[in-house]
Amino acid sequence: MKRVLSAAFVLGLAAVAPMGAHHSISAEFDLSKPVKFSGTIKKVEWTNPHIYTHVEVKEPDGKTVVYRVEGGAPNTLFRQGWRKDTLKIGEGVSVSGIRAKNPESMNIGQATILTADGKRVFGGGGGGAAAAAPPANQ
Repeated sequence: MKRVLSAAFVLGLAAVAPMGAHHSISAEFDLSKPVKFSGTIKKVEWTNPHIYTHVEVKEPDGKTVVYRVEGGAPNTLFRQGWRKDTLKIGEGVSVSGIRAKNPESMNIGQATILTADGKRVFGGGGGGAAAAAPPANQ
């Protein structure tokens, strides 16, 4: 009986753990801190539970910073037609989103990325239902 209860407990924990992994937007990001910037794609991390696009920006003081822009889940973006190489390294983009609550964090949430030719990526909802349609050429 103890083994059955132990197995049931472990299975119960395994089922609940993924639910705790996902966070609300307001847990990490400050909705009162919108941000807009332009830069170039440095790296795209196509990983679960969100992809991250690293965008290098030259600040007015001449310093270079790299923002980590949170996107949707890879599976959601893939089903919408996006691929790992939709955003190209070195490509110029414009980003709008919200800053992280932690002032030292370079994470940006609720982001929309616009490519130089006007393609909209992530659609402000992190790539969920509000995401833009995939590019016509894919």
